[in-house]
Amino acid sequence: MSQSQKEIQKELEKLQRDYETEHEIGEQNITAMGLDLHNPVFITSSILILAFLIGTLVFTDVAQTALDGARTWATSNFDWFFLTAGNVFVLFCLALIFLPLGRIRIGGQDAVPDFSRMSWFAMLFAAGMGIGLMFWAVAEPVAYFTDWYGTPFNVEPGTPEAAKAAVGATMYHWGLHPWAIYGVMALALAFFSFNKGLPLTVRSVFYPLLGERVWGVTGHVIDTVAVLATIFGLATSLGLGAQQAASGLSYVFPAVPDTLGTQVAIILGVTIAALVSVLRGIDGGVKLLSNVNISIAGLLMLFVIIAGGAITFANSLYTTASTYVTDFLPLSNPVGREDNTFLEGWTSFYWAWWISWSPFVGMFIARVSRGRTVREFMTAVLIVPTLVTVAWMAAFGGLGLEQVKNGIGQLANGLGSDESLALFHMLENLPLPLITASVAIVLVLVFFVTSSDSGSLVIDSITAGGKLDAPEAQRVYWVAMEGLIAGTLLFVGGDAALNALQAGAISTGLPFTVILLLICISLLLGLRHERRLLRLTEQL
Repeated sequence: MSQSQKEIQKELEKLQRDYETEHEIGEQNITAMGLDLHNPVFITSSILILAFLIGTLVFTDVAQTALDGARTWATSNFDWFFLTAGNVFVLFCLALIFLPLGRIRIGGQDAVPDFSRMSWFAMLFAAGMGIGLMFWAVAEPVAYFTDWYGTPFNVEPGTPEAAKAAVGATMYHWGLHPWAIYGVMALALAFFSFNKGLPLTVRSVFYPLLGERVWGVTGHVIDTVAVLATIFGLATSLGLGAQQAASGLSYVFPAVPDTLGTQVAIILGVTIAALVSVLRGIDGGVKLLSNVNISIAGLLMLFVIIAGGAITFANSLYTTASTYVTDFLPLSNPVGREDNTFLEGWTSFYWAWWISWSPFVGMFIARVSRGRTVREFMTAVLIVPTLVTVAWMAAFGGLGLEQVKNGIGQLANGLGSDESLALFHMLENLPLPLITASVAIVLVLVFFVTSSDSGSLVIDSITAGGKLDAPEAQRVYWVAMEGLIAGTLLFVGGDAALNALQAGAISTGLPFTVILLLICISLLLGLRHERRLLRLTEQL
């Protein structure tokens, strides 16, 4: 062996020893924390969540005021921070697709995927946006067009410019930015778990920055914030799902009242279904439901395209895509904006919501993404969902706007006081309205279940120190907690339930934004380390 080869071998062995050390620390952490219910993260998270539940139920008026205040304070003072962070995440993810780091394979160069591409995509999409797309696909563009709560760029409502701005802004909120947020967290968790041998928990991704301190108090704080962000982000989506399902049931079956009691009953029923699914695991529960749901959603979208007219859809598709591109940079501008109502009430909320969802969606995507290269991973997580969302928004939002502009149906009067009925009001002007409304309700409920059970699996893993086979009792506990928080936020919010749900997501999303920015740095260090290891191996 030449002197040069000896030096390469020496450096390679050093890098490999570093990985072995990390792996040993991770294994020790799992052993010490994995199935021990004295885990500080489990205890601290439970105490804080229970304190929130009890406090909000006992002091309802005070809680409502505090939630509204927290939401206003965060969005008015940190709107620039949310937008700037979102832009950083998009640029970071796009860079990973094109950089040589993109050739790194999650789980090692010999790893093979655990799931087919179709099942993989169905699971990440169902977990990432299912309920939100059902709720806002029609309601959001109609809201902007009619100035329900602020318009993008302060355009005049009801004008052709307002229609274009409405679809562009809606797509902006559901396009590259949220999936980049998910992608950062998901890739970091997958890489440090499957390539480094560390526990599948948020603290692990900070190993390059914090070293062994991730197993101490600092790591406990990181994981606790991740649990709180996840559970409140989930509660927001579950609350929106319950509102829409209750409105839909009342629409299809007038005897069913659209009340808080119905919403709570739906949350209870879905929580029970999620319990069954989560106990069956990923293959028997989440994977099956995700595949079924994506198929039904695709059929519903195809029906809307055909019933609404192919030409209408084609025009809407072009307008949605082109306006998204042209308005992307202006909507990404964090300073000097005059449309503060729109910026604070919509964009800041969305970015906080996506960030609060990132531990949940990120960890779930990480668990099902072994064997993918970084380039394949980022392309699938960032680009493909954005393209699908363009088509979804063009089909549902575009047709909803057409009905408003042409004075067709109840949407012609705007959203009124119940945005959860927007989808059903759009469907009632198409053939087979009761059937399609029933299908939409089923979709909301199944998306509801997949979000709840996959979220519970994730929180369960974090509070068990990264173990994937924590006790079933702990899984049941977290499913129940999600339902309780969603129900509590709806109860406290009353008529302004949406504001209460938003406040919960924003309050936990703000501190986690800082964590997510640091994760970008840590992930870059880890990937560069891995790239160096692979290059040395190739040189021998």
